[in-house]
Amino acid sequence: MLAPESEEELAGLIAGAAGPLAVRGGGTRGAEPEGAPLTTARLRGITLYEPEALTLVARAGTPLDEIEAALAANRQRLAFEPADWRGLLGTVGAPTIGGTVAANISGPRRVGAGAARDACLGVRFVDGTGAVIRNGGRVMKNVTGYDLVRLMAGSWGTLGVLSEVALKVMPAPEAEVTLTLPGLEPARAVAAMAAALGSPYAASGAARLPDGRVLIRLEGIAGLVIERAGRMAAHLRDFGAAATVADAASAAMWRGVRDVAPFHGRPGDVWRFSLRPSAAAGVAARLGGEALLDWGGGLVWALVPEGTDARARAQPFAGHASLIRAKAGIRARLPRFQPEAPAVMALAAGLRARFDPRAILNRGLMG
Repeated sequence: MLAPESEEELAGLIAGAAGPLAVRGGGTRGAEPEGAPLTTARLRGITLYEPEALTLVARAGTPLDEIEAALAANRQRLAFEPADWRGLLGTVGAPTIGGTVAANISGPRRVGAGAARDACLGVRFVDGTGAVIRNGGRVMKNVTGYDLVRLMAGSWGTLGVLSEVALKVMPAPEAEVTLTLPGLEPARAVAAMAAALGSPYAASGAARLPDGRVLIRLEGIAGLVIERAGRMAAHLRDFGAAATVADAASAAMWRGVRDVAPFHGRPGDVWRFSLRPSAAAGVAARLGGEALLDWGGGLVWALVPEGTDARARAQPFAGHASLIRAKAGIRARLPRFQPEAPAVMALAAGLRARFDPRAILNRGLMG
C-alpha cells in the first residue's frame, strides 16, 4: 500500500509509477479499480479554519468526523450533508474529505444547499504525470483553462489525486423539525414532496422511505421552525395528517435517509438513480423490489434481487444509474456507472488524456 505523508511524496509516487494506481481515501465507498493501492489517508489535518469567514481548508485524507467535530464546536456544518456508506457496503475505515469531494457525495440537504462540488472553493491535486495543480480558493488562478473544482468533484480520482480541499461551511440551525406523512404510493409521495419543496416554508429535505412514509424537514431558529412546520402541515393536508418529530429524533431519521439505512445488511444489489423527480415513480414501479426516494424524488435508491440489470429494467428514463453494491461477479458484468453518450464519452476521454495521459489513475473505473 502506497501511503504518502506529503503532497511532494504523492507527486513523486505518481510520477514514478510503472503501472496503474488504485486511488483511495478511507476506502469506504466500494470502488475497486485495478492497480497498486494508493491511499491519501496520511495526508491529514485541517490547515486553515476561519469560522467568521465560513471557510475551512483540509488535507484530503482528513477524516470527515474530524472536520465535523471542529465545525460543531463553532455551531457550523458542511451544508451538503455527506453520506456514510459503510453500513450499506459493509466497508470499514473512515470516510475522508478528499474521497467525499472526489465522489461528490451529497446527502438529503442537496435539494436546498447544493452538492459537495457547490461547497468547494478550491482544490490542490496531483495529476497523472505527477504535476501539482491548484485551482480556486485563495489562489484564484486557473492555470489550465478548466474549472478544476467542478471537474474534480465527481471524477472519482480519474483525473488526479486530491491533496487538499477548501470548503465553504455554513452555520448550524438552532432546531429542526420533520413532518411525516404515512403510507403514500410513490407518485403521490413525489407530488407531496414537490408541494413541500415548492412552498414558501423552506424545506431542507424531502424523502420517501420504502414503507411509504414521506419525510419533510425544516430547519432554523427554534420558534420559527415550529411555526413553519405548522404552516407546512396545513399546506400538505391534502396528502394526509402530518405527525411531528423534532431535534435529535429528527436528525436520526435523516441520518437513516442519508446513509440508506433501510438497505443495510439485507441481501440484494443496490442501485442509485439520479433523474427528474417526475420520473421517479415510474422507475420505481418498473424496478420492483424496494425503493427509497430522496431529493424530492430526484434520487432513487433501489434494492433489487442479485444480478438484476436495474439500468435496463428501469428504461425508459433520462438520468444516471450507478451500481453501488453487488458481488464481484455482478460488478464485472454490469458497469458501475451509467454508460456515457458518444459526445460525452469523447469529452471525458479528452479530459483524461489531458490530466492522466498514461491512464494510470483508477483505470477503467469510469469508462
